[in-house]
Amino acid sequence: MPVKVLILEKNELRLRITGESHTALQILRDRLNNHKSVEYANYFPGHPDLDPPEFYIRTTGKAKPDAVLNEIVNSLSSEFDSLTL
Repeated sequence: MPVKVLILEKNELRLRITGESHTALQILRDRLNNHKSVEYANYFPGHPDLDPPEFYIRTTGKAKPDAVLNEIVNSLSSEFDSLTL
């Protein structure tokens, strides 16, 4: 999945994520909004045929949004890796 950083500031991160569905983005949004260092996280789907979704994260205090995102993604990856059938 190609990811393009649109904004990376002290406590804000905005990404454009190509090829992802609502399912993956909703899981990510839910986990981020439940993180103690995240003030707000959401995604904006845009037009389904024209625009890849954009994801926005705003953190509180000194937490860097890219570090929090990496933490959440690694946690989700570990959870999915542990699934067995």
